[in-house]
Amino acid sequence: MDFHKAEIKVESEKEFEELKSSINRIFAPARVEGFLKRMTGKGIRIRDWDGVVAKRLLDQSDEVLAKSGTTSQDLYQALALSDQAQMREFYLSRLEELAPETRTKFKELYQYY
Repeated sequence: MDFHKAEIKVESEKEFEELKSSINRIFAPARVEGFLKRMTGKGIRIRDWDGVVAKRLLDQSDEVLAKSGTTSQDLYQALALSDQAQMREFYLSRLEELAPETRTKFKELYQYY
């Protein structure tokens, strides 16, 4: 029996796609280290999605989002609760896709208390 991920329809597609695109741009190999350095400087743990949004780290790390006239917090708050959960899961899944070398370099972000 194969595993099939349950698909949950996104209600706020425009905002969801804008935020998802921003995360994808930030996690591009050429840009991810800058994002992780900002996290280190702000003292935010890597899996603290709410902290990332509240401290506007996406806005600071993604030029396209910064120039869009909206913030990651505005986009995230415009999402329905189920969309917010999917966005959090998307962010966490992108974290797990980081290269082992990058994860080792920023191991302090990955540590639990």
